[in-house]
Amino acid sequence: MLLINDYKFELTSTLFIMFIIIMYTSSHAFRYCAKFTIFSVLSFLSATIFIPLMLRRPRDYRNGLLPAWGGRQISKLLGLKWEMRGKENIVQNTGCVVLINHQSCLDLLVLSEIWPVMERCTVISKKQIFYFWPFGLASWLWGTIFIDRLNGEKAQQTINKTGETIRDKKAKLCLFPEGTRNGGPELLTFKKGAFHVAISSQCPIQPVVVSNYFFLDHKKRIFDKGHIVITILPPISTEGLTKENLNELVEKSRNAMQDVYTKSSEEMKTKYFNVS
Repeated sequence: MLLINDYKFELTSTLFIMFIIIMYTSSHAFRYCAKFTIFSVLSFLSATIFIPLMLRRPRDYRNGLLPAWGGRQISKLLGLKWEMRGKENIVQNTGCVVLINHQSCLDLLVLSEIWPVMERCTVISKKQIFYFWPFGLASWLWGTIFIDRLNGEKAQQTINKTGETIRDKKAKLCLFPEGTRNGGPELLTFKKGAFHVAISSQCPIQPVVVSNYFFLDHKKRIFDKGHIVITILPPISTEGLTKENLNELVEKSRNAMQDVYTKSSEEMKTKYFNVS
């Protein structure tokens, strides 16, 4: 009887695995859901599994190198290949505000590529994330700066202290100036918060452009393999600039990023994707 039950279990398991494989290879909608499930589960695990090691040096950017390594393994599993250009443009010996165009929650994998290359990176997140443990604890341990968006005065105080962190600790603050996910041909209007921080701290802006995610289509439920290029642009100085120069700085940064976004996306589309 026991042998019969074991046989039934093995047969059922085999059929289930075959079903998953067939659906994954034949249905783009199933593959889309499966990949995002894999991304979500493994991202959470890679962010939290290293907490015991992070406790040895709390609030240290180097703690982020551990989940960043995990993120790069997730990219391989999902069939995503990242090509980084412009490493020679990375700001050295000072802090900076890093601007990255925002396309998807998969931008977390972009940070996984950037973190070990740029060094001393940190991010800003809403305060509520901290209470989502154990992920919130892990975020705090690798130096995430939490702001209370419901309290404008406290949020501004935090941002002011962030400027001090950039100057004193030579931190690289990674921000998504569009504020909203966007995968279209044109970058959205940039929010001004990042530029306020850059001017107040008199630190340079480091634009980083990620080519279009042609492998991803939410409407059609497509998530294929992909080749993406990350381009690190030359820094834009804010030395001597004041709030009067804010709009000019925003426009200059967006134009530089839009130009590279258009060119790099067109290159990737031509080389690796059959996109009309």
